[in-house]
Amino acid sequence: MEQGTLAINISLTAEEQELLKDFFLLTAKPYFIVANVDEDTYKNITQWKTDLKNFESVIPVCAKIEFELSELPPPDRHDYLRSLGVGQSGLERVIQKAYQTLGLQSFYTAGVKEVRAWTIRQGATAPQAAGAIHTDFERGFIMAEIVSFDDFVRCQGWEGARSNGLLRHEGKDYQMRPDDIVEFRFNI
Repeated sequence: MEQGTLAINISLTAEEQELLKDFFLLTAKPYFIVANVDEDTYKNITQWKTDLKNFESVIPVCAKIEFELSELPPPDRHDYLRSLGVGQSGLERVIQKAYQTLGLQSFYTAGVKEVRAWTIRQGATAPQAAGAIHTDFERGFIMAEIVSFDDFVRCQGWEGARSNGLLRHEGKDYQMRPDDIVEFRFNI
């Protein structure tokens, strides 16, 4: 029986890639695999990694452990994961791998009443990020006031970050970072 090659693994020119899009090949799509494993395998994840040739595309998850985590109160989840020798839940690892595979990242907006995460492509500029909130924000973009998540939490919000000189003013060429908390200035 012949073995084929995944379309995603074939080196193609930009023109060939454009032609290939019309075929909507499933094997040309980015992918990763989620494997439901038993508790012993999950606890010995380091050994499991060495047994696979291409571990980067496989995310091991133990459904039983994930269920047990969902039943625990939030403070106890971290302790339970640490007792298993794992830093993150399977769900967290699947989400991170999905973002990485699809070339996505998040940034945050924070106000008095609400904090919200917005999803954008990696490498998106500040105006493109503003457009994720509303297209008028992108069209009328003036600047972005940005503080990192860690600084925002440490300084207890916008005012603390501003008084400590941690607030940055960025223009149209600024590439958003995953931990940015931003307020956009725009004029319609």
